[in-house]
Amino acid sequence: MSRNSWLAWLLSAVALRFAGSAGAAAPDGDDAFRAAIEQHDAAATDAARAGIWKAATPRSGSTHGELGENDPLGLSAGVAIKADCSINWVDPDSGKRYCFSSATSLVMFLEAPQAYLKRARQNWRGS
Repeated sequence: MSRNSWLAWLLSAVALRFAGSAGAAAPDGDDAFRAAIEQHDAAATDAARAGIWKAATPRSGSTHGELGENDPLGLSAGVAIKADCSINWVDPDSGKRYCFSSATSLVMFLEAPQAYLKRARQNWRGS
């Protein structure tokens, strides 16, 4: 079999393999999201089946933090932002747990934790 014949045979085999699925176009955008929800029988409000992030969220009320479970970065800016403690940090000096509303907030906080905590405590007492 010559190289050209072999390539022609290979291309036709590949075409035949995928011919059965050509009629069913893959969903995109919102349709793909809805299809995945249907396929996995999951809903975003169903914590038991809503994906990896909800699997890591502690049961409501099972984890508690300082500052009334408000995000210390928000408090340092003068805004009380409630957090569920699924993202938290334990101060190695005091052993106290602080809860964050987002991973971005925690990353920013870790640049200068003691400075943010000092401002957060001042604003917490003032509220």
